[in-house]
Amino acid sequence: MPVSCLSWPSLCSGSSAGPGPVAAVPELPEVETYVRALKPLLLGKTVLKAEVRWPRTIAAPDAARFTDLVRKRRFSSFGRRGKYMLLGLDSGETLIVHLRMTGELRLLPPAQPGAGATPTHVDKHTHVLFDLDTNEQLRFRDTRKFGRIWLIEDSATVIGNLGPEPLGEDFVPQTLAQSLAGRRASIKSLLLNQAVLAGVGNIYADESLFRAGIDPRRAGGSLTLDEIKRLYLALRDVLLAGIEAQGSSVQSYAPPTGAKGGFQEQFQVFRRSGQPCFTCGTPVSRTVLSQRSTHFCPACQS
Repeated sequence: MPVSCLSWPSLCSGSSAGPGPVAAVPELPEVETYVRALKPLLLGKTVLKAEVRWPRTIAAPDAARFTDLVRKRRFSSFGRRGKYMLLGLDSGETLIVHLRMTGELRLLPPAQPGAGATPTHVDKHTHVLFDLDTNEQLRFRDTRKFGRIWLIEDSATVIGNLGPEPLGEDFVPQTLAQSLAGRRASIKSLLLNQAVLAGVGNIYADESLFRAGIDPRRAGGSLTLDEIKRLYLALRDVLLAGIEAQGSSVQSYAPPTGAKGGFQEQFQVFRRSGQPCFTCGTPVSRTVLSQRSTHFCPACQS
């Protein structure tokens, strides 16, 4: 069947905010959106067979072993840890997916509904295919080839070093304070460090720091308790708003539903360098911290 905009929104001219000057990797809200969308579509369905077209996509085990182990396994649970999707199988193993920059998971309907045929057209950027017992096909597509998939018994071997979940019940201001204590690195760099905080990337770090009124160049250990409390609240507010908006559709990301995410419409500083701050009118500044573009208002975040 022809690949449609619904199946692969990134192929359609209206599905992206354009390449722009700043790479935007799917972060916690985008991955959470994926998990919430895929769960009702895949839960209880069985993989009849899998095909790996680019072996390096499979981080563990090797591609041949992967296709053997996943065969006839049923999707039994869905979750997320940081930027990782966790798809539990009835074997007790977990299919872990990291989209990285341009990875996409899409569920394609049968080629001809009721005809018992799975979709046949596969483009060169589709690297893993899962044929399901419903004649649907789950595909992993990745133009940049940075995304990775694991099939593993102990998920801690992949995600065990991640920091706390910023939306977790056990994440409180004191947790953040302990993570930042004595740190000389910039607060922006620390927010991007997945061992410090899981799931936050460039977009939501910039937006959270703006809402908290904190200069991203400040050393993490220099923040006062009041500033840490403001940052804690800003992180949670921004991430929850991102989830509610189904993520930020910049570059290739689009939710599995095919519609665009909407949080890019709420950007206060990200990708707005040189434009007036919505709060005070001062031009938004751009700098580079830890090799990542960083946007901030020099007046509101002084």
